[in-house]
Amino acid sequence: MFQAPAKQTATDTISTLCGRLASATLLEDRRAAILGLRSFAKEYPASVASGSLRELIAALNRDAEDVDTIKVVLETLLMLFNPNEQSPEASEEIALWLADEFTQRQDNITILLGLIETDDFYSRLYSLQLVRAISDARPERTQECILTGVGKVVATLDDHRDAVRTEGLVLLNDLSRTSEELQKLIVFENAFDKIFNLIQADGSLTQGTIVVQDCLSLLANLVRFNTSNQTAFREMGHVARLAALLPGAKKLKKARSSMEEDDDWVSPQANKNLWGLLAILRMFLVRGSISTLPNQNAFVKHGILQQVVNMAFGPASVIPIKIESLNVCADMIRANARLQEGFAQLQVRPVVEPVTNGATSPREPTTVYIIDALLDLALTPASNDMFDVRFAACECIKAYIFNHLQIKTHFLRRAIGGHLDGTDETANALTTLLSGSQGSQVIDPYRTWFAAVLVFHLIYDDREAKNELMQVVEGDAESGEEVVTCIQTLTGNLIASLQLGEDERIPIAYLMLLAGWLFEDATAVNDFLGEASSLQSLIQTMQKPGQDLIVIRGLCASLLGIIYEFSTKDSPVPRRDLQSLLTSKLGREKYLNAIAELRHHPDVRDFEVIPQASGGALPNVFFDETFVDFLKDNFSRLSRAIDRDPVKEILQPHDGIDRDLVDSLRGEIDEKQHAIEQLQAEKLTLEQKVNQEHAERRKIEDNAQQQVHNIKRINEELHRNHENDTKKAEREHRQASLELENKYSLQIVALNNKVQHATKETQVAVVNAKREYEDKLRQESRARGEVEQRLGASERSLQEAGRAHQEAMDANNALEKRYREEISSLEQKHRDEVGAVTLEKGTLETQIQESEAQIKKLKSEKDALQRTIDKSSSSSKDLQSTVDKLKSEMQELKTKVQDQTWKVKDAEEKMRKAEAAAKEKDEKLKKADAAAKKKEEARAAAQTELDDLFVVLGDLEEKRARDKKRLKELGEEVSEAEDEDEDEDGEEEDEDEE
Repeated sequence: MFQAPAKQTATDTISTLCGRLASATLLEDRRAAILGLRSFAKEYPASVASGSLRELIAALNRDAEDVDTIKVVLETLLMLFNPNEQSPEASEEIALWLADEFTQRQDNITILLGLIETDDFYSRLYSLQLVRAISDARPERTQECILTGVGKVVATLDDHRDAVRTEGLVLLNDLSRTSEELQKLIVFENAFDKIFNLIQADGSLTQGTIVVQDCLSLLANLVRFNTSNQTAFREMGHVARLAALLPGAKKLKKARSSMEEDDDWVSPQANKNLWGLLAILRMFLVRGSISTLPNQNAFVKHGILQQVVNMAFGPASVIPIKIESLNVCADMIRANARLQEGFAQLQVRPVVEPVTNGATSPREPTTVYIIDALLDLALTPASNDMFDVRFAACECIKAYIFNHLQIKTHFLRRAIGGHLDGTDETANALTTLLSGSQGSQVIDPYRTWFAAVLVFHLIYDDREAKNELMQVVEGDAESGEEVVTCIQTLTGNLIASLQLGEDERIPIAYLMLLAGWLFEDATAVNDFLGEASSLQSLIQTMQKPGQDLIVIRGLCASLLGIIYEFSTKDSPVPRRDLQSLLTSKLGREKYLNAIAELRHHPDVRDFEVIPQASGGALPNVFFDETFVDFLKDNFSRLSRAIDRDPVKEILQPHDGIDRDLVDSLRGEIDEKQHAIEQLQAEKLTLEQKVNQEHAERRKIEDNAQQQVHNIKRINEELHRNHENDTKKAEREHRQASLELENKYSLQIVALNNKVQHATKETQVAVVNAKREYEDKLRQESRARGEVEQRLGASERSLQEAGRAHQEAMDANNALEKRYREEISSLEQKHRDEVGAVTLEKGTLETQIQESEAQIKKLKSEKDALQRTIDKSSSSSKDLQSTVDKLKSEMQELKTKVQDQTWKVKDAEEKMRKAEAAAKEKDEKLKKADAAAKKKEEARAAAQTELDDLFVVLGDLEEKRARDKKRLKELGEEVSEAEDEDEDEDGEEEDEDEE
């Protein structure tokens, strides 16, 4: 019976196909194997990848000319990246492993980039998809590998086939999201032009599809936080093309359809596209960026500001577009004085809440100035759905007054004037705050909140604005009405909102404004303390329990801390009484706890204003960004305020300060600052000099160390060279010995060969002779005698050969013995030479040391002799100057001269010995010879001086003798003692002469 063949498993089949792919030489065989692997790639990705991945990658390069094979290979690789989720081998690690295999070698990515350049549709499309899959798995490595080929990817944006173009666009989005270097390279490949061409070809913003969104995403990636690309965008003239995309620009003729209804059609993606473009505009206007100012000017120059304003107030614009348009307006004019001044001249139609189904009012509204329209938008009660629009309008007004003192002053004065006159037709922030709680505020607490934020920004950190607003009062004193200041009115409204339990956003708004106003303003604090009952109300509010009052308690504590910090002893409530009130009725611990709870509250600690979803509830917006920064900067100061001694006040500048005095003081400060800078510069110069000197000293020390190191290195090299020479000599000796042994061994072998050859020849001859003898013995019995004679001759020749062999062996032994004796003598000679060299080296070192010691000794003796000669010179001068003590000093001088004479003789003897020793040494002792010559000259000079002294003494003796003789002739007596002394002196002189 025949047995059925064993059923082959998928793993075995995959293994077989992998083997065929690796070993096949024909293109058709490889293609068939790849087709088989493709059928298994979805279900068995791990098995296919582990057995054939490298062969598949190699096929991309080997079979690049065959588009059918390349298509199958790319499809197989894509299936490996995206296997069936139900497959037992499906895993995210497979994609990582595949991406690693591609990115670990630049050649693999280069192969894919080469396929992207081809004209074949599937090769180009699948290569882009494969690179995208690799980028998704290993984005950083892919970005590094694709740097040199990014131009090939950008070129796909010009492909006329939508699939290829879209895939290239998506890949560029992925690659440019995080790599700034790739962003620059993409822009260098003229990507901006290609992006705008794609947007225009797809129907621009109003009729564009998802392709426009991808183009806007790529544009956002290229310009986000990239100042160089923003500069290139601006300088290449793309701002005008950006403006042409916005509504209100001149429409270009479209070639995609000739029917008018097609031109009026609006894509469902239109609002998303427009919102995306507005978001890109804001990326050019980042606060604090160096490119923001030129971007602002360029946008305004091309009319983008007017277009955005029209969108913000256009009746057809949806709320998200209005919000983003107002934010763009704020960013476009912030911190740009020229644009801020021109912004107020723009006129718009006021915004009204959208009517159901998008219908507009049939009545044509009149135009108003944009600031009035923004105020109306922010301060007019509206539904919660309009909060983000109102918040954006408030941000736009804040940008309008940002860091512009003249605009701030004008805005504040107009608000004050409109409030006092009561004729202001537009919404007035000051009137809204001072009017207190009304029905609209209760329904819409953000009306009060926006008004407080605007006034807060008008007076924040501006003393003149605070003083001007402080002049606003309620009531007429002449009519007998009570006069209430602006601060007291605001405080009253605050207390009323707290007592009535109104929405917490209203008291928070008043507390923000009062805290910013009273900070560092003692006059405003005194105004507040004019109504002392307000303190009691604030303290009572802080004593209320409840988690929902944490923010209110914290802000009340902050306001009380500011009041105490900047109060004085002359305040309506003296500073000492104020501290007693806070510590007794409130308590230090409760005050600090309220500050700490506010500091750690999420609305303060994690402050962020995010767009609010429309759901009918009030948005979770409680604070202004500037006020939160103000709180965070002063939390520590407010915590320490309650512990400050009431005697110590925070000094504040008084009104009416002399500006000339201030200017002169500032000038003195500038001069002193300049002097300080000069001194610091001098100090820096001195420090540099000191550092330079330290560096030079370190350099000298390093040089000295280097010299010591060089000396040590030279010494080591000498020892090493000596050892090398010794080893070299030993090697040469061993080599010579080996050569001799080899030579003699070869000779011995040759002699042995000769002996063996002779022996063999003899043996052969003997065998031949015996064979001949036996043959002749059988054949010629009669010739026996002759054969015997020949046999005897053969035996003799054999004996002679044996003797020759013995003689050769004896000669060989003698020769070997003689060679061994020569080798041993050579080794002994080498050892003797090494010992002699070592001994000679030690002897030379000993002689050098003895010579150096002798030189040092000779120098010391020279110094002693010099000192002795100096003493002799001084003694000679004393002899010349004193005649009365001549005899005693003469005796001492003779003794010293005698000693010096012997010392000079000894020195001369030592010098002769030293000179004899120095001549035997090297030229380094020449300096010692020169010193010896100098000593000889000094000795000769001393001897000359002594001879001159002896001459002087002889003259004195002769003069004395003549004086005695003259005295004797005159009859004077001369004592014999003197004569004896003279005789003794004469004898001593004679001895000295001998």
